[in-house]
This record gives sequence, structure tokens and C-alpha cells, in this order.
Amino acid sequence: QVHVVESGGGLVQAGGSLRLSCAASGGTWSISNMGWFRQAPGKEREFVAVISWSGGSTYYAGSVKGRFTISRDNAKNTVYLQMNSLKFEDTAVYYCAAARGAGFRTATYEYDYWGQGTQVTVSS
Repeated sequence: QVHVVESGGGLVQAGGSLRLSCAASGGTWSISNMGWFRQAPGKEREFVAVISWSGGSTYYAGSVKGRFTISRDNAKNTVYLQMNSLKFEDTAVYYCAAARGAGFRTATYEYDYWGQGTQVTVSS
């Protein structure tokens, strides 16, 4: 069983920056990819970014590419999401998720373990 916990959410002004952290524990050796998703009230949960745990390759949603950066610290079993040039549209609950399967994962059903989310609010 892998446990995932997000932190670092908060309130920022448009154009500002925020860094989210995701700490994984338990059977972390089974993790192939770590991803970030977000969900606004009444909206579908959408993919944000994913990183390969071993190789470090990344993939981003078009809406955040160039503004967000996903990274990992394997020694700390932690992944980060650096968010720059934040927009009002980025407001959502951000979730960290772990996938056991190899390859890029961009759909919610492809992830096996989920955190409880951290709120990010961007004021306009």
C-alpha cells in the first residue's frame, strides 16, 4: 500500500508562484510514475503533469506547459510541482497520484494511489 500526501497549496495572486509537494510512503518501490491532477468545483478531474520515477521524463498538459514544472527527489520519495505565472483558471484542488504501470499516464483510472488534495486558489 502506497500513501500519498500533498501539501503547499494556498492563495496567490495571478502571476504569482507556488510550489506543491507530494510525499509518498509505503511500497514506493512499486511506483513507475507520479502525476499531478487538478479539479475545480463541478468540473472533471484533469491531468496536469506526470514524471517517470526512474528516468525523470516528463509530460505536461498543454494548459500548463511552460508555466509548471514537475520534478522529483527519489531519496525523499517526493515529487514537486512548481507553478509559475499562475492564472485564475489554475484555481482547483490539486491531487498527487502514483501509478504502478509503466509509461505516461494521463487518465485518472490509470493511477493506483491518490492523495487527498491541496487547495490552490489564484485571485484575479
